[in-house]
Amino acid sequence: MSDTPDSAVRTYTEQHRTAFLDDLAEWLRIPSVSAQPEHEGDVRRSAEWLTAKLKETGFPVAEIWETPGAPAVFAEWPSDDPDAPTVLVYGHHDVQPAAREDGWDTDPFEPVIRDGRMYGRGAADDKGQVFFHTLGVRAHLAVTGRTTPAVHLKLLIEGEEESGSPHFRALAEQRAARLAADAVIVSDTGMWDETTPTVCTGMRGLAECEIELYGPEQDIHSGSFGGAVPNPATAVARLVAALHDDRGRIAVPGFYDGVAELTDTERALFAELPFDEATWLRTAGSHAASGEAGYSTLERVWARPTAEVNGIGGGYQGAGSKTIIPSSAMVKISFRLVAGQEPERVQQAVLAWAETQIPAGVRHRITFSPATRPCLTPLDHPALQAVARAMGRAFGKKILFTREGGSGPAADLQDVLGAPVLFLGISVPSDGWHAPNEKVELDLLLKGAETTAHLWDELRVSLPAALR
Repeated sequence: MSDTPDSAVRTYTEQHRTAFLDDLAEWLRIPSVSAQPEHEGDVRRSAEWLTAKLKETGFPVAEIWETPGAPAVFAEWPSDDPDAPTVLVYGHHDVQPAAREDGWDTDPFEPVIRDGRMYGRGAADDKGQVFFHTLGVRAHLAVTGRTTPAVHLKLLIEGEEESGSPHFRALAEQRAARLAADAVIVSDTGMWDETTPTVCTGMRGLAECEIELYGPEQDIHSGSFGGAVPNPATAVARLVAALHDDRGRIAVPGFYDGVAELTDTERALFAELPFDEATWLRTAGSHAASGEAGYSTLERVWARPTAEVNGIGGGYQGAGSKTIIPSSAMVKISFRLVAGQEPERVQQAVLAWAETQIPAGVRHRITFSPATRPCLTPLDHPALQAVARAMGRAFGKKILFTREGGSGPAADLQDVLGAPVLFLGISVPSDGWHAPNEKVELDLLLKGAETTAHLWDELRVSLPAALR
């Protein structure tokens, strides 16, 4: 009996497993650390390596896109069907700093395979998850008999994600015509665990500010002046105390305007996940869960906006006492945003609120960092369901759904291109992103390749329906 398409894909990826892993190991040996100036040449070498490998894979267009910082890689493989939808894959080829003395068991840039895992910086975040697309598209072509993908396929692989993507938004805007797509696949994410395949449906946005308060022109004697002039450290403490109400809700007027509330379906899907709060707390190193009343821990982390004090300071902090009224104090606050919130409106609301909390006689300065927008793809979106079906075919299991509590540049692509963002990742929490001994599970890596081999046909059928 002839192979079914699913088993044929699996056979193809297994047959090409060794060569695929050899190539990935070669890429991982390039220390493309974007945060360290001494590796600037390595980041470029990484981009050049990937460009050459994509051409070898069959992409007729593969080129380096320069930025004021590190280079990105763009590739394109048009379908021979002119009416096929266009899909853009996003990932990054830069990696976090790593050194043997950080606690690695082996050289972080000399990958090794042990017990079905490949260890090396970038194995999971994000070179491994970028690279499985090359095996996946080859399997897609081999099994279907096509000479081009079922969709117009594009890749944008950034070189500065681990440095905060400082030039990514501008790059996306400048190259919007070349990047135009009907959907964006982000392969810089993960799934619940080794036995629970999941698809992420969205990421939170981020707004950050620093509030600086100034009282006396210099530190002054608390005996001579205490109780008679405003204290900026006290003002900061009161401002922070006023940030939440007694139910953990953010007390900034207008902050929740537009927030997309969780549906009963989403809450039920979150509840299906094998979440153990005691284990989660141990991972967090925390002694208790806390947050907005009326929501579970996962709902708080994934689907509710937050306000967190990241740092607070002011006055004397050395040994012993120094009885002063400090001349200044400060606080750094970050706000995680969810679908429906506009970063600019949130910033204006925070600015107006903060000014009402600052007493007379205290000067202030509020500085906002560039914001990141939230992104969310509805559960019933045909393209999201296509990703779930493709992953289900690869894993042979029911696919559950998550969200991501963090933030990333994916929302910029959604904003600039006006296309839904879909997340496809196979990394698991034990992979140790940014930590010593980062690794990737090789069987899951191959499942990622299988998923993409199925995905392009799934999207070829589903995306036109969504676009109509």
